[in-house]
Amino acid sequence: MKGINILLVIIVCFVSCKGQNKQTTEQPSNENSVLYSSFGAEISEDNALVASEMTLKYQNLVVTDTIATKFKGTVIDVCQAKGCWMNVTLDNGAQAMVKFKDYGFFMPKDIAGKEVIVKGLAFIEQMSVEEQRHYAEDGGESEAAIASIVAPKKTFRFEADGVLITQ
Repeated sequence: MKGINILLVIIVCFVSCKGQNKQTTEQPSNENSVLYSSFGAEISEDNALVASEMTLKYQNLVVTDTIATKFKGTVIDVCQAKGCWMNVTLDNGAQAMVKFKDYGFFMPKDIAGKEVIVKGLAFIEQMSVEEQRHYAEDGGESEAAIASIVAPKKTFRFEADGVLITQ
């Protein structure tokens, strides 16, 4: 009986450790041999929308809509507290704030300027003043910039279940 309990504990330990989704595997691209670091669910770069196509998709959404998609863009900035969000470029100066499904994984804090491919759910959100200030603080903005946030704004949001970062 004691042996069965020990075996059960060992199996539970292996299963719980296996549930962590952070991966830093290299995936070569078929076209240009680009290497990627993978985070979250395993995804491929196939059929990823470019920033201009994603911008059009966002422009056709209203606050209650959600679409499952995959797109590529350049990281503008990352949460410097723990990597729990990032802003990714779209077209015409627009950007999408990307968070990670169930906080299951985080991004490295030094990926600003790198190209990423994100897969998940795109939606529109009305962001409160308090939330905007919180993210500005996490992003390392100045006190003056944080204080200048005085009105809610409509934002492009994305909940990623998988991310590829170019190396």
